[in-house]
Amino acid sequence: MALRCDEKKQDSVEWCGVTIAFSWCHSQRRTLGITVRPDRSVAVRVPLRTALRDVRAFVARRAEWVLKVWQKQDEKPVKEQQGYAGGSQFMFQGNLYRLEFAAGTPRSLQLRDGSLLLTWPGTPPEEDVIRMVGSWYRQQTLAIVTERSLACHRLLQGEGIPLPPVTIRPMKTRWGSYSYRTGRITLNLNLVKAPPACLDYVIVHELCHIKVRHHGPDFWRMVARYRPDYLAERRQLKLYT
Repeated sequence: MALRCDEKKQDSVEWCGVTIAFSWCHSQRRTLGITVRPDRSVAVRVPLRTALRDVRAFVARRAEWVLKVWQKQDEKPVKEQQGYAGGSQFMFQGNLYRLEFAAGTPRSLQLRDGSLLLTWPGTPPEEDVIRMVGSWYRQQTLAIVTERSLACHRLLQGEGIPLPPVTIRPMKTRWGSYSYRTGRITLNLNLVKAPPACLDYVIVHELCHIKVRHHGPDFWRMVARYRPDYLAERRQLKLYT
């Protein structure tokens, strides 16, 4: 559940000769929190009426951690841009499939004999290949998420949890979320690229949030009842970020 944050302010602290610039804001949370985003920016949320000197002191205490996160980000290999030529590889449910072209009609894209086969009259323009692949992923994700949401909800039926509506969209930093305001689960479009067990874990995770709002011990015990291997599934998901 996301907490509302007032107007963001900019500041910085010095630690061991390194300047750590950060944005910060007051929010309804009870404790101070700090996040390092994929673009290396640092964001801080603090309880209402927290003084700037306390914000700076908090960032200074977490400075060593921030630098370690930056180092890991620098060491992480840069992903190659996805290609759409013949032979390009696409991930689907934990497996790689080579994109292949076949001349013919009607225009279609389907998995066949371990390949992602695009049928097209003549040579397809790259923009049409991109459109076809994107549409195929959305259709597959919708069908699979609909099926697995129902299955995971049946698994938790003893909890008395309703099956909320599910939205699928691209998400930059999360695999899923549950909104207490709308009563809706949102899932990352890219989940269909991960193994099926990972998708089930994310769905169960968000369903458990309907009953337990925080990520405390009670929440993880509930997740473990229905996904005993959730720690391994969480680690596996990191391969698809």
